[in-house]
Amino acid sequence: MATGDLGGIVSDQRATREVCTAPAKLTVSLRVTGVRDDGYHLLDAEMVTLGLADTLEITPAPDGPAALEVVADWPGGVGVWRELSVGPVGDNLVTRALAATGRSAGVRLVKRIPPGAGLGGGSADAAAVLRWAGCADPGVAAGLGADVPFCLGGGRARVTGIGEVVEPLPYEDRSFVLLLPPFGVDTVAVYRAYDRLAADGRLPPPGTAVNDLEAAALHVEPRLAGWFRALAEATGRTPRLAGSGSTWFVEGDAAALGLGGRKWLEVDGQRAPLVATGTSPPGG
Repeated sequence: MATGDLGGIVSDQRATREVCTAPAKLTVSLRVTGVRDDGYHLLDAEMVTLGLADTLEITPAPDGPAALEVVADWPGGVGVWRELSVGPVGDNLVTRALAATGRSAGVRLVKRIPPGAGLGGGSADAAAVLRWAGCADPGVAAGLGADVPFCLGGGRARVTGIGEVVEPLPYEDRSFVLLLPPFGVDTVAVYRAYDRLAADGRLPPPGTAVNDLEAAALHVEPRLAGWFRALAEATGRTPRLAGSGSTWFVEGDAAALGLGGRKWLEVDGQRAPLVATGTSPPGG
């Protein structure tokens, strides 16, 4: 099999199949700076891409409709930690990205980034399709979702506006441990809760948290608090919330954090995997 490394894309020349990597996005810090007239929130965030990544196997189908197969590569297997749920195929960001570029293909998507985790899994998958299609248009990326413009280039960046303004920052080699609770959090619900809490004067003072969405996420999904405590007790560090959740993370090497060979944490009879990962350079 002839293969070649194409910046995150491996090409199988005989079958015209290409294997693309879709790195997770980690929001290291996040400030909500305002709300536009259309209701979209303005942000000022630092984002990095991670070694944790989905994989897309893409086979062009110029004479047929797009097709999508989604499989999970979860810790412990499907059902041990959480089920796989990605919604209707027509609404999936992979098929939407294909349509946006005017391309048709069969895609086998191997999910390692859980939906609703605040790690930009769907946006990462869409960005991988855009790279495969040779589309670097930031307008097309922004039309698919607020995180897609950052995921298209990856690396490390300051992200402002609603996510469409991406200012690359120097790459830094950093390590993180992620705790992935066995449930997701609805991003739209978190932003609505943020607005309600702000209107009621119930948000923490500015600068109290590294992530301005943390209080709103805890309001929407109170179970997050138990997982926060579990990771704090296991590491002696204060965890941070990834985006709108549900992932908690701490920065550092797993061994240095005292986690040793631990792979799971448990809260109220439920388990969540610990994932040691690090930053990935720009380019997917």
